[in-house]
Amino acid sequence: MRVSREQATRNRQNVIDVASRLFREHGFDGIGLKDLMKNAGLTQGAFYKQFASKEDLVAQASQRALEGSTERWIGAAEENPDDPLEAAIAFYLSEEHQGAKMDGCPIVALGADAARQGPDVKASFEAGVKAHLEVLGEMISATSEAERKGKSIAILSLIVGALTLARVVNDPEMAESFLDAAAQKVREIA
Repeated sequence: MRVSREQATRNRQNVIDVASRLFREHGFDGIGLKDLMKNAGLTQGAFYKQFASKEDLVAQASQRALEGSTERWIGAAEENPDDPLEAAIAFYLSEEHQGAKMDGCPIVALGADAARQGPDVKASFEAGVKAHLEVLGEMISATSEAERKGKSIAILSLIVGALTLARVVNDPEMAESFLDAAAQKVREIA
């Protein structure tokens, strides 16, 4: 049965959405195309009608995940316009976000995997990191653009590292201490 162009477009977007979540949960190599497509409600054969390669899908799913992450930061900041940085940090360095591997920060979930990928995947991550830095830059005080950029880089590095460490330890108190210490340092930096 032939699929309309509109349905093909919806199918493609669905595969990208499903892949962005499953890659964050399992890693780029932790799920095969057959299982990925099954989770999207399609056959493996449909994959090759939609994407040039798995790397093509990885790049697009990474872009989607990073855009969603940036949107969540903006949404958190909009909820508290008087202190947008505090709102973003409260969201990002929370136990809820720590446990949300499928829907959480793709930089934390896939950063190490992305470093071993090709230029298209790295370009998706680079664009996402730049977007995160831009959003952070709008939330912090600085006397110059160079200071704003430096603070944004330090904060992003700090919170990504803290969330990564919180996710890799078994001890919940230790995990919480990473998140709390990072939140305190962010306040000092900003």
